[in-house]
Amino acid sequence: MNTVEDAKVSEAHVEPVESHKQMLNSIDNDPVYSYREQRKIIRRIDARLIVMLGFLHTVSLIDRGNLGTASVAGMDKELRLKGTQYSTIAVSFFPPYICLQIFGPILVRKIGPTRYLSGVCFLWGAVMLSAGFVKKWTEMVGIRVIIGALEAGFFPASVYLISTWYTRYDIQKRYAIFYLLGCVASAFTGILSYGITFMNGLGGLTAWRWIYVIQGLLTCVVATIGYFVLIDFPDRMKDNKQKFLSEGEYEFIIRRITKDRADVTVEPFNLKKYLSAGLDINIWAFGFIYYSTTTTAYAISYFLPIIYRQGMGFSMGASLCLFAPPYAAAGILMYATSWIGDRYHIRGPILIFNAMLTIIGLPLMGFTKGNGTRLLGAFLTTMGANSNVPAAMAYQANNIRGQWKRAICSAIFVGLGASGGMTGSLVYRSQDAPTYHPGILTCVGLSCLIIVLVVLLSIRFYFLNRKVARGEIVIANLPGFRYTY
Repeated sequence: MNTVEDAKVSEAHVEPVESHKQMLNSIDNDPVYSYREQRKIIRRIDARLIVMLGFLHTVSLIDRGNLGTASVAGMDKELRLKGTQYSTIAVSFFPPYICLQIFGPILVRKIGPTRYLSGVCFLWGAVMLSAGFVKKWTEMVGIRVIIGALEAGFFPASVYLISTWYTRYDIQKRYAIFYLLGCVASAFTGILSYGITFMNGLGGLTAWRWIYVIQGLLTCVVATIGYFVLIDFPDRMKDNKQKFLSEGEYEFIIRRITKDRADVTVEPFNLKKYLSAGLDINIWAFGFIYYSTTTTAYAISYFLPIIYRQGMGFSMGASLCLFAPPYAAAGILMYATSWIGDRYHIRGPILIFNAMLTIIGLPLMGFTKGNGTRLLGAFLTTMGANSNVPAAMAYQANNIRGQWKRAICSAIFVGLGASGGMTGSLVYRSQDAPTYHPGILTCVGLSCLIIVLVVLLSIRFYFLNRKVARGEIVIANLPGFRYTY
């Protein structure tokens, strides 16, 4: 297995390059635009790309996470769910979501971000709306399978698209904002759902059905807006009819990325080369870090309202509304740690810090008696798990070079993250309610795995970077390219 991407070369083949520190400092030195002008250009890209993708991701999280709020709002009783039927509905989303991940980066390249991302978003919104009219729990399983298939390519395609527009130390804040918008939505999903419950009986539909109808309509509206706002890849945007930057500004973006990693231009697609890039051991380590954090993040999304209701004895309204504060706190921590990560060029320590919060929070939530300490545990767990999502994204994006390798990495990375969603659905079993001790212990173990993997990767990257400094190897076929950790 090739783990350093054809890195070993003789010293004679290594061209002299500027030091890593000099390369980082030179990125903001542009021959045409001042630093302030550069920031203005990048902020315009943020507004069109990050914010719009963030809103699309927001409705995606609402649509896949409203199962818990619908359950609390009466779905369980009306569909007469028994035994493992709720968990079956929850987990049915993930097999197609995982299996079809690999096609997202390919399709977004072939079809284009505007048509592909907004298109699949509109379709899953329409399917979500139809969930408000199901009669049997098996029909809900079918709807979740279809939504999983439609959503499969969205997240890896979005992660891949974002990574092509920004330099390595601009990217974690962007991932944080992208994911933060979804976190804010998750924070207020419970409150929104609680408000929708007052529509109970309107038009002959019960409260939980209106949750699906309203949120499905919202998704279709956001997808329609996305069709007119989203932008293409930087190497194609210059010739795109949907221009929003001048020719000189596009050239500035190309120069900036070329300085950072020289992979703006996409090479011709080759399926064998695309799949073989997935043999890099680093990609799988990044993926298992993401898997470990999404297991907890998904489990909290699906089961926190139920823990509030059954485990802590809160009313339906309180259970739905109390869903918001931990996610609001997670959003604050997420952006703060992302700013620190980009500002001080660190990735691994951020992952370890967030994992420690989760390790502290999970036992407080599951093994203490008072509601005060259990609520504190819910806050720490939600903050740590969700803050590690953009941190893990930036960690993998910083250490991958090449358009198609970046694409396959996004697919594997997000696919393993989706597997974490399946694990989170299965280890929090109905028979373990309301404490879910086996699920909580599983998540503690996976949070410890994050720390172990980050430490091992950091050691590996340190020694490989030293070899680069001595001129012994070239990483990713780019002299001077070094891993970040």
